[in-house]
Amino acid sequence: MRIEGRYIYDEEGRTLILRGCNLGGSSKQPAGKPGAGLLPESLENPAEASFTGRPFPLEEAEDHFERLARRGFTFLRLVVTWEALEHAGPGIYDEAYLAYLRKLLLAAGAKGIKVFIDPHQDAWSRWTGGDGAPAWTLEKFGMDTEKLDRTGAALTWQHGARGRMIWPSNYNRYAAATLFTLFFGGNTYAPAAVIEGKSAQDWLEERYIAAWRHCYRRLKNCAAVAGWGVMNEPHQGFIGHTDAGKSENPVMPMGAMPSPFDTMLAASGQSVKVPVRPGGHEILNPEGIPLFRDGFSCPWEAEGVWTRKDGGRLLRKDHFAFYKGRPANFTEDFLKPFMIRFIEAMKEPNPSALFFIEGLSSGVHPGWGPKDPPNVVNAFHHYDGFTLYAKTFIPWFNLRTEKFGVVLGRKKTAAYFSRTLEKSVEWTREHMGDMPRLLGEFGLPFDLNGGKAFKTGDYRLHEDALSLYYDGVDANLLHSAIWNYTADNTNETGDNWNGEDLSVFSEGKTRAEDGWVRPYPMATAGLPVHFSWNRKKRIFVFRFIAAAGIPSPTEIFLPGRYFGEAPGIRIRKDGGEPRFEYRPEEQRLFIWNGGRPGETEVTAAAKA
Repeated sequence: MRIEGRYIYDEEGRTLILRGCNLGGSSKQPAGKPGAGLLPESLENPAEASFTGRPFPLEEAEDHFERLARRGFTFLRLVVTWEALEHAGPGIYDEAYLAYLRKLLLAAGAKGIKVFIDPHQDAWSRWTGGDGAPAWTLEKFGMDTEKLDRTGAALTWQHGARGRMIWPSNYNRYAAATLFTLFFGGNTYAPAAVIEGKSAQDWLEERYIAAWRHCYRRLKNCAAVAGWGVMNEPHQGFIGHTDAGKSENPVMPMGAMPSPFDTMLAASGQSVKVPVRPGGHEILNPEGIPLFRDGFSCPWEAEGVWTRKDGGRLLRKDHFAFYKGRPANFTEDFLKPFMIRFIEAMKEPNPSALFFIEGLSSGVHPGWGPKDPPNVVNAFHHYDGFTLYAKTFIPWFNLRTEKFGVVLGRKKTAAYFSRTLEKSVEWTREHMGDMPRLLGEFGLPFDLNGGKAFKTGDYRLHEDALSLYYDGVDANLLHSAIWNYTADNTNETGDNWNGEDLSVFSEGKTRAEDGWVRPYPMATAGLPVHFSWNRKKRIFVFRFIAAAGIPSPTEIFLPGRYFGEAPGIRIRKDGGEPRFEYRPEEQRLFIWNGGRPGETEVTAAAKA
């Protein structure tokens, strides 16, 4: 694959539309039986964790990859965590897991599937309510991982924090916020924090990059690997907070709202009363115990941000607000420089690899220009927030998250989702050099309405929602990877992570296929202009500008579940009728330009 402008091309010069899924949701947890990672003991003995077998055992790989390829998913975002690579300690890599990944990628390549490796994290680590970093990244700063929940420094599902979608609140709690701040901005905000003779930031970033370089070297000859992510959903921690004594821009609109200073006091052994939305209060660290082991203390106290004198006083409320004498801009001042360091370091294993970068989950992305590294894709995420949090889908109703307005009407709801994606496309065009864009995550909870579909087997509501999402993806000509495909998903344990259940595969079979198995142009001998799928009428329309100099055919995925052996196909082209061939066994329509350029329109009507 290669990038020119906004397009990704194959080796034959055809314009690609990459479509697939995230593989998989339970890869955030060590291998084990469904639900094992939800138990308290799963956080014990972190050095002994093994991710070999995630996303599924090798003996199942052929079946899973065949299933995905038959449904048109030939480009996968492969979830791999830093912990999976380096859980036993700094510089101690899990070679058995890497050998497993290599065999997994060979199996994917055998089915014609490409992947990009996703260095995945949520809320820093499993010990801070999410996944990603090894436990020793916390322990190196003196944090006792057994006291994270007790001190209010984190909320974990394993220790009882099982409220709906509560895990993102960890971004505003002490442990995750501190580690993210040190990782991206330790040299600026905590220069006194030193690990093994290096600044906290340099030590953390170097360990992170070294782990992924080692991974990439082990996998660089795997033909299935098309590229690498940099970091899933990076977060700014405390960086940019104008007043450390106030709760600013919390990730979660409800629940406890501690300020950075509140979390610092609690982590240092004080019981702190914090407000809760929509009302009430909560006590952080009711036991009044310190998070830190003997000989360690809060790095923000060491920097003079606060003092424990007089019961605790905030000394520099704007400590995290500025960078080099001006207001801090996390994406430009900290995130983008890290991205560039990461990309430059990874070019050595594979100079032609594509790199998939992500801004903040709020939608703020770094700018990108001609002097910045090439071969980069804006892999932004977007979820239907109302449906995700409420776990209900109403086709004619939604909420505007950016303006907190109401959207009424089925057509307006569809238009709202499409327009939201269009805004990210516009940002990419105006601020990121019009690079290619991939919707790296979107999806739907399958346990809508209390898991009603699990009992009835009726997934029509899910199909409506997914079809609406994909209509927006198609309208914006986006590459996409739905979240997610979890091989060990069950109705009881979901994706086996924080109560989520977004997998299109569960208990041995796919679900709601009518919402996500759709026709689309896989490779275009020219430039795609528009494509759409009318799910009710079963009509697919595709317009493209054919190129004269590409002998290979345009390739369109037409799912056999709709089109069968003999769909109705009509092709109109400027300058004559092109040759085409429909191969039902491959679920493909091939169209040859015949050496002639011109606008072409393809209409495929499914079987009656």
